[in-house]
Amino acid sequence: MFASLRVDDPEARYAAVRLCSDLPLGEPDFVRENGAWVLRLPRTRLARLEYELELVGHDGSAEVVCDPGNPARASGPFGEKSVLLAPGYRSPGWLDAPTASGDFAELRVKVLGRAIEVRIWSPGGGELPLLVAHDGPEYDALACLTRYAGAVIEGGAVAPFRVALLPPGDRDEWYSASAAYGRALYGRILPALRARVWVAGRPVGMGASLGALAMLHAQRTWPGAFGGLLLQSGSFFVPRHDSHESWMRRYGRITRFVRGVLHAPSHPDAVPVALTCGTQEENIHNNRLMAAALIAQGYEGRLDEVPDLHNYTGWRDALDPHLTRLLARLWPPR
Repeated sequence: MFASLRVDDPEARYAAVRLCSDLPLGEPDFVRENGAWVLRLPRTRLARLEYELELVGHDGSAEVVCDPGNPARASGPFGEKSVLLAPGYRSPGWLDAPTASGDFAELRVKVLGRAIEVRIWSPGGGELPLLVAHDGPEYDALACLTRYAGAVIEGGAVAPFRVALLPPGDRDEWYSASAAYGRALYGRILPALRARVWVAGRPVGMGASLGALAMLHAQRTWPGAFGGLLLQSGSFFVPRHDSHESWMRRYGRITRFVRGVLHAPSHPDAVPVALTCGTQEENIHNNRLMAAALIAQGYEGRLDEVPDLHNYTGWRDALDPHLTRLLARLWPPR
């Protein structure tokens, strides 16, 4: 729980101050009190809040900045943001745990006219299971994905496995339920990974936001491609809850795919699945619908709502126990 935010402005340099965050607020404007701008935050179940401030000048100019009164920062794909931590928040223990050592191999593959570089982390040689991550470089840099893999392997929670870090390419096009990208993932990327390293069984796919949508799309469209899924804050847009996303170029394609999944009575390749989503994210409503539909179709798993919003630190904090539980079921420790 967070109390309030304060921006000192004794000389009245600003005409307004606004909160920029993923937290839905009816009134994100600060009010002026005693030489400062103050915003009293509502009670939430969040453990963390990433945010920026919009400072509006008297001439109408505006700039978005980190909070000058809060030195705590969180990294993200679009730069740093300020962060508030609720009392009792703890970062995952695996960040400081011993890790299995691993090496990276490089794979260059042409996808939809574009050459992409895939990094493959391996804790050893031989035939090993494979975790395939959409937005892989970002997952590794911002959510410490390969460190997580090394920690759960070293701790004996999961059998040794490799991690393939897929770069996003043309993200809004490829990850928006694109049949062309899904075909390339199934027909080019996965075979190229198998040719580069020995892969035991079917890989597990993972992704966040549009990356989660694209991974589910590939698994649904090409049965047999994946043996399990981790879907974090999936962009499973439905018009009832997500009309504000209709500006997206591929919004119609996304909603058509999601509608087909939600209305399907069954699926021939229902695999184990773990879903996570922030309890106060905009995506929470469509994730609840998707989780219920997948479980009704025979996918074994559940949606876990976590005390964060739509960001890589929140996705990092949810890897254990939710991804660990999925991988331990599919790849039990030896």
